[in-house]
Amino acid sequence: MANSPSLAGLLPEQLCHTLSLSPSFRGRQVFQWIARGATSFDEMTNLDKKSRGRLAHDFCLRKSAVSQKLTDSDGTVKLQLTLHDGRAVETVLLTDRVGRKTACVSSQAGCAMGCAFCQTGQLGLGRNLEAGEIVEQFLELEAASGLLDNIVFMGMGEPLQNLDAVSQAVAVLTHPEGRALSGRRITISTCGLIEKLYELSERALSVRLAVSLTTADQALRERLMPVAKANPLPELKKAIACYASRSGRRVTLETALLGGLNTDEKSAEQLAMFASGMDVYVNVIPWNPVPGLPFVPPSFSECRGFVRFLEERGISAGLRMRRGASIAGACGQLGRAQAEQPPSGI
Repeated sequence: MANSPSLAGLLPEQLCHTLSLSPSFRGRQVFQWIARGATSFDEMTNLDKKSRGRLAHDFCLRKSAVSQKLTDSDGTVKLQLTLHDGRAVETVLLTDRVGRKTACVSSQAGCAMGCAFCQTGQLGLGRNLEAGEIVEQFLELEAASGLLDNIVFMGMGEPLQNLDAVSQAVAVLTHPEGRALSGRRITISTCGLIEKLYELSERALSVRLAVSLTTADQALRERLMPVAKANPLPELKKAIACYASRSGRRVTLETALLGGLNTDEKSAEQLAMFASGMDVYVNVIPWNPVPGLPFVPPSFSECRGFVRFLEERGISAGLRMRRGASIAGACGQLGRAQAEQPPSGI
């Protein structure tokens, strides 16, 4: 069974073929049960008993299992999932102030991008996840916390390096006979792979895009994000503008503020210049501490001053508040499963 695909990542017609189901509507029935969170074929009561027995003998519905669950006092939930080959990934449930629930899912086990300020980037890349292993994260979070409103591909890994599987997962989650999520409720985040951004534009997935910019200073960005060397800012801006134009959706620029490093007025001015002329929103993210990394979180005044500067330049911007930091579930912290004391400050 380890060599068979994760059924959670298959569309109705693919399920019909893979499971040798007849007539074809049986594939839709299995698809609907999976979308509802079924964990065994025995739950699929509109299939006959013989079919359920055959499927249970030959296939497994889930290729991953929850090995750890951590809950923060702010309502954030982090699950560690062990995959069929023993690798582990993490996925996080975030709840905002009005109660909307968002699944932050991983697209890779580890990450090859090596961003200097990110815990996951220190792990290196294990492998790409299958589409079903991505969808299973969403289903496990729903099992733990009820129906979810949104999904963001902002967990472990670079989604655009695994674009086929990510696209398939989006197709499954937006399918009208399954979870039927709107593309407006799905965000794919990238550290800025220019060629892949153009490929994403051509796929017309109609999802939201977030780009981890961190800084609009090319030299500093290369220090912090090795990917920047092959993906310079002028060309990255063109690729972002292309996606915004083709999708008709506003793009989010994410900047992780590192205390005393990219928080000054010059840094804000560079970011404002980069954002000018594009339909973007700047999401300012205070860096979340990672043991062993040579950075410090920004002060609240640094964060507010940065946002205020952007707003004064006509750039739409906001400050993301910390969620899940005490369980290493905040942005940039995935890959450490243990719970810790929450940091002071923001």
